[in-house]
Amino acid sequence: QVQLVESGGGLVQAGGSLRLSCAASGGIFRFADMGWYRQAPGKQRELVAAITGIGRTNYADSVKGRFTISRDNAKNTVNLQMNSLKPEDTAVYYCNVRLNRDLVYWGQGTQVTVSS
Repeated sequence: QVQLVESGGGLVQAGGSLRLSCAASGGIFRFADMGWYRQAPGKQRELVAAITGIGRTNYADSVKGRFTISRDNAKNTVNLQMNSLKPEDTAVYYCNVRLNRDLVYWGQGTQVTVSS
């Protein structure tokens, strides 16, 4: 019943911006940790940014100062504003919701491609 749907991916030139959105449904998420992960070909899936139910944030060192994560609990959405994009940001980006250690949900992913 829980479903996460990402949107906003696409193709952009280096230095440009994209805004990713994730809409969650089928559960109660206001107390959950939410975040964005990404996976490039041949690499491990890595945390990009996360935000707790009370708004604490965490970013990968590679995106600090360029990306901003936010959430709207009334709409059950989590967003990722990506600025100053680099070719190395190219990956499939996945929305993630963690209710507890053993209950984690993932979206299907959205492709972000940054050209040089």
